[in-house]
This record gives sequence, structure tokens and C-alpha cells, in this order.
Amino acid sequence: MAPNSSAPIAWTIAGSDSGGGAGIQADLKVMSAFGVHGCSVITALTAQNTEGVLLSEPVSEAMLHEQLRAVKSDLFPAAIKTGMLGSVTTCGIVADFLSRLPA
Repeated sequence: MAPNSSAPIAWTIAGSDSGGGAGIQADLKVMSAFGVHGCSVITALTAQNTEGVLLSEPVSEAMLHEQLRAVKSDLFPAAIKTGMLGSVTTCGIVADFLSRLPA
């Protein structure tokens, strides 16, 4: 679905929280509350609830690259927020990708 053309676009590059209180889920709620079209790049999946994190697993490198490519090609951001990146490899991929974006 295309964003409202007047709404600024922001990306959140972070983990997904199954409990909905943190990570991508929380970021998108905040962005929406401020009238921002939020796009997400999920770096890791977590099994968590209000009591804690039970398990966390990073997404594959291929999935991470494809998510970044997808949002870059069609939904270029006015702002980018990062959260839990999940692994050293993910940090490197994200840093390299962001360094290649125009200022």
C-alpha cells in the first residue's frame, strides 16, 4: 500500500518483539502517532513478553539485504532509526548499507 504522499517516511531497522511492547512494533506505533509512514527492516526475531526475552535469532543475511533493497527502491526515508541489530554481522551489513545512502 502506498503511503499518504504528504506523510514523511521513516525506517526502523530493529528486532521484532512478539509481545508488541518494544522493537519494530513499538517504533511503528510511535511513527504512526506522529503522522509518519513507518517502514520496517527486521534484523532479528524475538520470543518475548512482559516478563522477558525467551529467545532471539537474527534474520538471514539474504533476508536483511532484500529488506534494505526493497525499502530503498520505493520508500526512501526522511529519517532512519536503528534498534537491536542482533549480531556483529548485521551491524556490518547495516553500517555498510547506510554509508552508501545519499546524505
